[in-house]
Amino acid sequence: MEAGKHVLCEKPLSLTLAEIDQLAHVRDRTGRHIEEAYVFRNHPQWQRTAQILDSGAIGEVRGMQVTMAMQFHDPNDIRNKLELGGGALYDMGGYVISACSLVFGRNPIRVVAAIDRDPVTGIDRLSTAILDYGGAHATITVSTQAGPAGRGTHQLLSVLGSTGWLRMDFPLAQAVPHECHVMIGDATSIGGFETTSVRFEPVNQYTLQGERFSRYLLGDDVPVWPIETAAATMAVIAALFASAATGQWQELPPPPVALNSR
Repeated sequence: MEAGKHVLCEKPLSLTLAEIDQLAHVRDRTGRHIEEAYVFRNHPQWQRTAQILDSGAIGEVRGMQVTMAMQFHDPNDIRNKLELGGGALYDMGGYVISACSLVFGRNPIRVVAAIDRDPVTGIDRLSTAILDYGGAHATITVSTQAGPAGRGTHQLLSVLGSTGWLRMDFPLAQAVPHECHVMIGDATSIGGFETTSVRFEPVNQYTLQGERFSRYLLGDDVPVWPIETAAATMAVIAALFASAATGQWQELPPPPVALNSR
């Protein structure tokens, strides 16, 4: 930014709120744009999900469940380096928390977490939390030692509405582009069988992200996520670590900006 360049930075943008605050000051002084690259936000399934939620098709959002897991056992992998921000919450927690922000449009008011740490590396290999949004809840689970290995990940996301539900089968990082679906259950649905399903062809989310970022810089009216959204996500992650250490709920202040682009 000091060199006059705009910045699209791979997640997590930082490991501390203080560093994000420093970046915000540089952004404001230089007039450059900096954004945290959570690539899934650019997939068209999330635009469709926003439309479904805004339409009231499933009523008011009351609950949400998100799971993301993959196996990282290589001790040289950065995800297993505690001092470099390794662990499930820094690597995957940002995905699921950002997804919750897109759905709820706000930060939780308090959180509580349970963490299981690897006895050798010290990283959180399994983290589960409840996020309280005030009248609505989310439960999240992330793991670096569960689910499939290789380039595959296990991902599930469901939203419980006051009159229906929504489910996504490949909602977040797509290292391998693949078709995916948004499934909707309305007042007539039974069990986990959807009433409607929307299919999406495989896309390269990274290409879509680069195109959107460039279009924003050219002045087009496209979604944008300022680094205040990164700060809001990092505040939740910090609170989850604090909750696991104390065994207590941790309260959060409201973020300075809206957290979705609906």
